[in-house]
Parts: sequence; structure tokens; C-alpha cells
Amino acid sequence: MKNTENKMNKAIASLEGDLASIRAGRANPAILDKITVEYYGVQTPLAQVGTISVPEARTIIVQPWDASVLKAVEKAILASDIGITPNNDGKMIRLNFPPLTEERRRELSKGVSKRGEEAKVAVRNIRRDAMEQFKKQKKAGEITEDDLKDLEEQVQKLTDKFVKQIDGIIADKEKEIMEV
Repeated sequence: MKNTENKMNKAIASLEGDLASIRAGRANPAILDKITVEYYGVQTPLAQVGTISVPEARTIIVQPWDASVLKAVEKAILASDIGITPNNDGKMIRLNFPPLTEERRRELSKGVSKRGEEAKVAVRNIRRDAMEQFKKQKKAGEITEDDLKDLEEQVQKLTDKFVKQIDGIIADKEKEIMEV
């Protein structure tokens, strides 16, 4: 049961990580988490080559510790799929986030819903695996019929709890996206 719960928690954490990288009209440093920069021949996460700050609601500033890497940071941001053009002033890179259009908000909202469904499928697959494991234990004589029923009930309650949690996370993110 503990293992099943841990796997379900990981599915939730994965969903939250995915949703953090979706920009909702506000500057969120998490959208830069997946960007890597070539730094002395090694692909390095952007957060490890400089300071990332949010001075205003729609602006992110990336200030590399080493000015020689500024061009590489700019190139990495352009190559990423965040859809923002970096402004390089020679000392730092400024990312200005334009307000989202209604159409783009709906598009992002659909993407959020899709990711929520994928997370629910992952949780249900974890439930199925746990149920199969319990049935194997029953067949091997390790647990009784009553134990099997109790465990299946507990796993179902756990699944329901996590599906409800996913629904809440999705609803919050959609609300954040649709907010003007």
C-alpha cells in the first residue's frame, strides 16, 4: 500500500512540474527549468549559470555570473519552445511576457486538461498494478479473500483521493490561465 501511495504521489508531482512550465500570462521562473545552456562545452541548466529573478509580474531577468555566456543563454532561450524573444542588454537578458489572447488561453486550458487526464490514467494504472499484485498474493496463499477485498477497497479509496486531487490541481491551473 505504501509503495502504491508513493507512486501516486510521484504522478501528482510530475503533473505539478508539467503545469509549472505552462505560462499563464505571468512571469514564472519555472518555465526556464528545462532550458540548458552550453557552458564550457557542457549542457548546464540555466539556473546554474546565473540568477533568475522576477522584478515585475510580466518580466523575468536572467543575469549570468559569467558575461561570456550571455550569447549562449540568449541562443538557448530562442531555441526553446517558450515562445518569448529574449532582450540582451550586454549584462543581462530580459524576457517580457505579453498578455495572452483569449484563443491562446483556451488552447492552454485544453492542454492542461489533457495533462490532467494523463495523470489520472497514470494513477489508474498504478491502481491496476496494485490490484494484480494483491491477486497474485491471494493465489499464492499469502493473503485471504477478506484481506484481498479490504486491500482492493483501500486502493480504490486511495485512487479516488488522488483523482480528486488531480481535478483540484487542474481546476486551479485553468482558473489561473483564464484569469485576465
